Amino acid sequence: MNRSAFLGPILILLGIFMFLKGDVAFGTGTIFEFFWPTLFVIPVGVFFHWMYFFIMQRRGVGLLVPGGIVLTAGIVCQISTLFDIWHLMWPGFMLAVAIGLFELYWFGDRNRYLLIPISILAVMSLLFFAIFSIGSLFSALFHNNSIIAIGLIVVGGLMMMMRNRG
Repeated sequence: MNRSAFLGPILILLGIFMFLKGDVAFGTGTIFEFFWPTLFVIPVGVFFHWMYFFIMQRRGVGLLVPGGIVLTAGIVCQISTLFDIWHLMWPGFMLAVAIGLFELYWFGDRNRYLLIPISILAVMSLLFFAIFSIGSLFSALFHNNSIIAIGLIVVGGLMMMMRNRG
């Protein structure tokens, strides 16, 4: 494996982190605090995929289930850690199981009954992502009640003015 193919994404991730978290003191503890999924979890998921594709020559399809789950969970944890959005990203763990099972379906014997739990988990995950993301967006927009109060006053005033004209 080419060294630049391994170090390139790590340097990009580190640069994005430094850009977004400019006020954080950078040290060994900070690297472990913010990049533990990239250092410990994601490589395990990549290892399972590497075992399936290169060592087992596509014979041990069962390796893809834990590989997909661990890799996806690692990505969810990395995004959650970097942006401190655990409250939004938790449905990603349901999606991780769906992805692991989908890899089993895709590279295995295409057992159509696997599509039932895959679909249920994926739809639930995407539904929870949507619900909690929209809820968080509304909470952030209307966090200050004075904005809502001013909006209600303006809308009420406009409604009264329109009634008098009509």
